[in-house]
Amino acid sequence: MLDYNQPIDRARPEAAQQRPLAGFNVLELVNLLWRRKIAIAVAALLGATVAVTVGKSLTPRYTATAQLYVDPRELQLVDRELTPRAQDVSGMSMVVESQARLITSNSVLLQVIQQADLDKDPEFGGGADGKGVMSSLLGLIGLQPHAPSATEKKEVQLAALEALNRHITIRKTEKSFIVDIEVWSTDPAKAAMLANTLTSAYLAESRNSQASAARRATNDLSGRLKELRERLRNAETVLATYKAQNNFVGTQDALISDQQLSASNQRLSAARAATMDAQARLDQIEASRRTTADAGANSEALQSPTIANLRAQYADARKKYAEQAGELGPRHPALRQTEKQVEDLKRTINEEIDRFAQSAKNDLTRARDFEASLSRALEAQKRQSVQLSQAAVRLRELEREADASRDVYQSFLKRSRETEEQETLNTSAARIIGEATVPQRRSFPPAMSLFAMIGFIFGAIAASGWFVAAELLLAGAVAPAPARPNRTPLPQAPRVPEPSRTAETARAQPVSRAPEVAEALPELAAPPLQPSMVEKPLIEKPLIARLQEADVIHTLGAILATGGGIDLTRLGWPTLRPGFPLTTLLNAWRDMRATAARRAGGKTMPVIALVDASETTGRSVTALNFALAAARDGARVLMIDADHQAHSLSNKVNRPRKSEPSKVGWLSIGSKAAREIKTLNGISVLPAVEGDAGKATDAIRKAIEQARSAGGYDLVILDGPAAPLTAGSRKLLDDADALVAVLPTSLDINDGLEEILGTLGRAERKLVGVVLDELTPMAQARQRGRQYA
Repeated sequence: MLDYNQPIDRARPEAAQQRPLAGFNVLELVNLLWRRKIAIAVAALLGATVAVTVGKSLTPRYTATAQLYVDPRELQLVDRELTPRAQDVSGMSMVVESQARLITSNSVLLQVIQQADLDKDPEFGGGADGKGVMSSLLGLIGLQPHAPSATEKKEVQLAALEALNRHITIRKTEKSFIVDIEVWSTDPAKAAMLANTLTSAYLAESRNSQASAARRATNDLSGRLKELRERLRNAETVLATYKAQNNFVGTQDALISDQQLSASNQRLSAARAATMDAQARLDQIEASRRTTADAGANSEALQSPTIANLRAQYADARKKYAEQAGELGPRHPALRQTEKQVEDLKRTINEEIDRFAQSAKNDLTRARDFEASLSRALEAQKRQSVQLSQAAVRLRELEREADASRDVYQSFLKRSRETEEQETLNTSAARIIGEATVPQRRSFPPAMSLFAMIGFIFGAIAASGWFVAAELLLAGAVAPAPARPNRTPLPQAPRVPEPSRTAETARAQPVSRAPEVAEALPELAAPPLQPSMVEKPLIEKPLIARLQEADVIHTLGAILATGGGIDLTRLGWPTLRPGFPLTTLLNAWRDMRATAARRAGGKTMPVIALVDASETTGRSVTALNFALAAARDGARVLMIDADHQAHSLSNKVNRPRKSEPSKVGWLSIGSKAAREIKTLNGISVLPAVEGDAGKATDAIRKAIEQARSAGGYDLVILDGPAAPLTAGSRKLLDDADALVAVLPTSLDINDGLEEILGTLGRAERKLVGVVLDELTPMAQARQRGRQYA
């Protein structure tokens, strides 16, 4: 048995099952802001007023800009500069950025402070005005002011340095060598003066740094020249002595033995190439002789005048033979003579080609002999060269030492002379391309209109955010928390004595008969669609779906029915809301259809039957919405009314002139009037059959087989059969691939499900889902005490 007092999936996190109770959409947000428009406008005006007031109280600043052209390539006054210039774009950019940082270095800024007396300027931390007043007062009484100490001067200078650094902004123009120097001050003339002074100090510092670097390089190089000269003299003396002792004779670049070895190697390579050429010629001639094609089709035969003459005679003889063959008989003496002439010419050509082949063989033999003799001579020279090379190891080592000493000495000597001359040269290409002028407009604060606009916008945004936050907090405070009913497990009554049945049997949550408790049921999310990887139990845990008022809409029935065909959403029954593809109900129904397709065992058209244990229209409404959900997902659905007693679905769709025969003329139940009905929703409906239950069941089973063989549908949904089940209804359930139980929440769910399971008997294994119907009112539900056979 199934006990639904326990939750279906205790491992699923409850946070994913809860839904937010309050929120905003765009229309609600616009309505809220429109209701508060006066307060928002007042807050925006207040913000603009405050912003203008703050702007008026700020001290104005004036910014002067000077432009420098810093060329990293510099001037090429000598062949080799002291510092190598950048060649690629990234290197040049790094040089320019380094020079831009040099402008704000302490050495440059200290020169600006000294030249402009910024250590006495109050704007830069100086005390010129205060000290002047104090000096005047002390002079009136005949006292001399106290001279500042060196420490005090250093502190004032550092304060001015820090303040000046804050007043300077260096901007490098992208993809150029232009550097903008911006200096701001409360006095426009002072700002222009400081910018020009800063550029002059930078250029002077750049020249001094170059001269200082050249001077240091010259001193370092000159101190090493004497030691390098003595090292070179000793290395050349040792090299000359070793050559004289070992009798090494050669040209400037190599020894005579090495030159002979190189020449022999080149001759051997040429001989090998000639041998390969002769071999290739011979192979070509032999290949042309072996083939059935023309034997003279090679370069030697085509270039030979003898072959050319013979081929011309051969062509004439063939032509003559062809002419005589058309006029004379095959035994005519003239024709035989011409034929013999053709064969003689062909044999002569082959003999000439054979002579070419023999000549190629002779050339190949001669080339191989010459190659062998050169190879023997080269081996003898190699042995002689190895013996001499053993003695030349030390010679090359001494030569390398002498060459290295010579190169180092020459480079040091030349570089020392160059750096000595570079002390007086200015190779910097940096220059001023735009002097700073006195600014006419302040750079800070900006215009009061901009302050007013910013204050207006921020005031409006702040007020709007306040009202939205207050509305959200208010909505969150009044939203009731979802009630969680106590779940008390009931004792389980096993139907089959199996140990694993207790853990695998599904449990349903008890729902009170009170409507307010039924409305507080939590959402039951369907498990993910995954194939089972373990052995299936006797009864798998069915999926749970809740059909609520939030999932459906109500229409006025046939009053609003369309005239172009039957619309299943206009029957007067509650149907699914359009445009909600990701609800919990639709996801659960998708999983039920997937489970039914998996149990169909490879059938292309699974059959799902919806059953209940009450005498209401809740099952038919659920079946209709189940079919609409499948059609919304793109399935071709055939819906059959299998309730031959109430046939609620047939009464809704079987109107006059709405039943029409199928296009293929096969899908029918019973009489002619019971043909399939095409709807505007992509669903075909077969109404119920009047009369005997057994005949109706046989007709439905026959229609299912016909639909499955024709392949026109993806899914068959049976509305019924209704309880109590007859023998024919049980056969119909045996043919179904899956069953879905419909339980109205106005009755006790445990009792209703126990009654359905008892009615199904062995077919209970096919139960894949349970739909909790919250739409069926209490007035339509049957009495609890009534039982079915």
